[in-house]
Amino acid sequence: MLFPSRLIEEAVSEIAKLPGIGKKTAMRLALHLIKQDKSYTSSLTLALDNLRNNITYCLDCNNISDSDRCQICQSAMRDRTLVCVVEDSRDVIALENTGQYKGLYHVLGGVISPMQGLGPEELNIKSLMDRVEAGSIKEIILALSPTMEGDTTSFYLYKKLKDKPLKISSLARGVPIGGELEYADEVTLGRSIVTRTSVQFD
Repeated sequence: MLFPSRLIEEAVSEIAKLPGIGKKTAMRLALHLIKQDKSYTSSLTLALDNLRNNITYCLDCNNISDSDRCQICQSAMRDRTLVCVVEDSRDVIALENTGQYKGLYHVLGGVISPMQGLGPEELNIKSLMDRVEAGSIKEIILALSPTMEGDTTSFYLYKKLKDKPLKISSLARGVPIGGELEYADEVTLGRSIVTRTSVQFD
């Protein structure tokens, strides 16, 4: 790809590093930014700087937050006896958009994947067990994507939780096998959380 300016080439190169963005789309975005007022690009730059420098993780659920505890964990309107275990913050956003779930979350930060060097020790499993040991949780929903890695992680968690005095459930299989949770449509995902089923691996 030929570039009329080294500055555009540098911008396109950086934008194209974003997931799902190819060189052509990156070029369109760079040219779009050039046409905007400088105040727009300044605001965008400031927002990205704030995002990268000030973002943190909730001390309770490990969700992305801008304070020690996220808005969901702080809310008095949430059912604190119900915790939905998800892979990452994208899944929290997807489930929240359904408007069907009113409990809390626990973000694992990934799934067990030996191929990627991710074992149970690399995930936020100990903090989940600490929350369970605190005694206020009555139900754990395993809301991991129905992939091999997701099912392996669900099985591992089930083995650790099955002797605890709580209910273990999972999303109803309205989510396609092998699909990613974040890409499920909101209606399907909403029905899956409402019609969740008890987990039984034995």
